[in-house]
Amino acid sequence: MIKTDVLPINLAVREDVIKELVFRLQNEYIFPDKALEMSSKLETKWKNGEYDSFIDAESFSKELTHDLQTISNDRHLRVTFHLEEKSIKKEISEKELMDEYYRKGKANNYGFFKIERLAGNIGYIDLRNFEDPAVGGETAISTMNFISNTEALIFDLRKNGGGSPGMVALLTSYLFNEPTHLNNFYSRPDDRNTQSWTLPYVPGKRYINKPVYVLTSNYTFSAAEEFTYNLLNLKRATVVGEVTGGGANPGHIQQITKNFRVFIPTGRAINPLTNTNWEGTGVKPHVMIDKEEAFNYVYKEALEYVKNKYNHQNEFRFLLKEIDEKLIELKN
Repeated sequence: MIKTDVLPINLAVREDVIKELVFRLQNEYIFPDKALEMSSKLETKWKNGEYDSFIDAESFSKELTHDLQTISNDRHLRVTFHLEEKSIKKEISEKELMDEYYRKGKANNYGFFKIERLAGNIGYIDLRNFEDPAVGGETAISTMNFISNTEALIFDLRKNGGGSPGMVALLTSYLFNEPTHLNNFYSRPDDRNTQSWTLPYVPGKRYINKPVYVLTSNYTFSAAEEFTYNLLNLKRATVVGEVTGGGANPGHIQQITKNFRVFIPTGRAINPLTNTNWEGTGVKPHVMIDKEEAFNYVYKEALEYVKNKYNHQNEFRFLLKEIDEKLIELKN
């Protein structure tokens, strides 16, 4: 294992990375014409010696990512380096990458950073990632059951960079009573179309006939955008914040050499209602507002909703008092 902070590279390493990168792009990237264009760019720069000045792995990976994204405009597509060497045998590297993914997921509580019952009986979920439900499903189920008795729900995705469509489907399933078609996906490597629907059964109570809000920022990306885009088009949530990052092409990380990896989008999301997606455009909120102001805006809306619901019910005076105090606090 290399213990230095910088990984020096030479001509042979750069050549191996470019050759393998070109091969993977041409065989797997979702848009074949763009794959050829990117491959040509890399090979031309290589032949012209334009990569010769990059003698450390970090600067080389950043330059490759810049070249790929300049042509593709695909922010999913990126090259990274890692000091610890990994196997390049597919069956081994895939297992190593998944083991690493699951370890990191557990350390991040599978993306669920904060779950809270806010004053006024408003549910709040600060979700930073959509982890694979195979490992994060239990935490997601516990979260949705914890907030099930609240009167309105806020999903805070302002720091969410994406993740698994499976978790998108699981969480969304709590918000609908009937089977609901969420998304379609096309995969280039196996030339296959699949559909994503809400689940027929979820443990606990569904969150039905209550307001749902989604907070977004320009960092909100990938699966977090799918969650937002689905709910927006299905008219199940009010989206407040900034236009999201614009990454709709799913894929996976691949080990291309012992120290270099690439995330290659191999598929395309196709919404059943719009017949398109948010690639390159992002998801535009119902209410465009600075990300730092989005929470207070939504929280006030939710408090007013609950106040109007219980305004003439004396037995809920404790809740109305709680709401009024919080509204005064938010004004100051």
